[in-house]
Amino acid sequence: MFELDKKSNLLELPEHRYQLKEVDEARMFREFYPYEEIPKIAFNNVHVPVNMPSEIWITDTTFRDGQQSRAPYTADQIVKIYKLLNRLGGPKGIIRQTEFFLYSEQDRRAALECMNLGYDFPEVTSWIRASKKDFQFVKEMGIKETGILVSCSDYHIFHKLHMKRGEAIEHYLGVVKDCIEAGVKPRCHFEDITRADIFHFVIPFARELMKLMGETGVPIKIRACDTMGYGVSYPGAMIPRSVHGIIYNLHKDADVPHALLEWHGHNDFYRAVANSTTAWLYGASAVNCSLFGIGERTGNTPLEAMVFEYAQLKGTLDGMDPTAITELAEYYEREVGEVIPPRTPFVGKNFNVTRAGIHADGLLKNEEIYNIFDTGKILNRPPRVAISNTSGLAGIAHWMNSNPALYAYKGIDKNNPLCIYLKDWVDEQYAQGRVTVITDEELEELIHVYEKITD
Repeated sequence: MFELDKKSNLLELPEHRYQLKEVDEARMFREFYPYEEIPKIAFNNVHVPVNMPSEIWITDTTFRDGQQSRAPYTADQIVKIYKLLNRLGGPKGIIRQTEFFLYSEQDRRAALECMNLGYDFPEVTSWIRASKKDFQFVKEMGIKETGILVSCSDYHIFHKLHMKRGEAIEHYLGVVKDCIEAGVKPRCHFEDITRADIFHFVIPFARELMKLMGETGVPIKIRACDTMGYGVSYPGAMIPRSVHGIIYNLHKDADVPHALLEWHGHNDFYRAVANSTTAWLYGASAVNCSLFGIGERTGNTPLEAMVFEYAQLKGTLDGMDPTAITELAEYYEREVGEVIPPRTPFVGKNFNVTRAGIHADGLLKNEEIYNIFDTGKILNRPPRVAISNTSGLAGIAHWMNSNPALYAYKGIDKNNPLCIYLKDWVDEQYAQGRVTVITDEELEELIHVYEKITD
């Protein structure tokens, strides 16, 4: 029998279809994930409505997932990055939270130093082992919310935990109750959700969490974790790979409020940004990111990318300060020792450098022709040109004035002897048959030679 749905006011299948279904063997979804072949993307042409929350925001995992694939940050580095995240997120706290490991003394000290700064945003949260001892430790530190790992695919339930589905739910509910008992708000990380049985494990478990929330009055967040990056944003794609399907069903069929839904993506198939945006569009208020996408394996959703996704969706930066992105990138390369690939959008050395000669000519005439937006104003990164046979003295002077590595030559005029020296060398290169643009490294080395000659 159909039942009248209280949200849609339409006759729909009854809620009891979302019951826990025990299985004797792990369901590995081999039709999607044959393992010895490339994963499959299947469609059933089920379309769900766009349902973006009125408020959306970003959460950060730079100090948690971001530390799982690199050398640990020092406490001083964490505090510096945290300060810049605060500035980037702006007074409205669009970067709402950040999470910390608390295993080491250094991590705990860094978390406390950040908390002592007194910023409202990003709120310091934690990620800990699911034990009463750790919950009590979080409470003593004054941290109000913590992440708890609740793996939800049979890959993990059967092969890592060696449990049945029902046993896993009972175990997880016990852990969440321990967290609440300790006075800490739980954030449940539904690990490996894109390989999970959505209707016969994920939704029933989420409904139990919402029931517990109703009984205790304590908000319980659900973070949908695309642990292996299998999620897709294509309309009509089948669950469990459908990002919009997962978010829609968690909200509609498990009654998880928008504000308690969060997406955590990985970039194994180059889909982290698109999937995170899709999660926003279909009902998750929060997307979880790390700076520059640094994280496990291929990394997480780059936080800086979602700043610009937010601005494009909302039509405003809402007080965010994207010039902090440029400072963060410079700090990472200068102090943290991270090498950012030069073509990385928004932060790479060459992201707004025009190298094609004809493009450089257009950029010099009007930068809007070949620049994505006013990168000088918004990111404090004016567009730059690479030098070719069409650049001329003006092009060389422009290159020097806009090259951060040549700060000492800021304001140099095209008639300066150094510009003339460089142009003569460039002209000779092309006279000898060169067809490619001149690299920054070549010109910078040539400037060092000139300095020695004229010293």
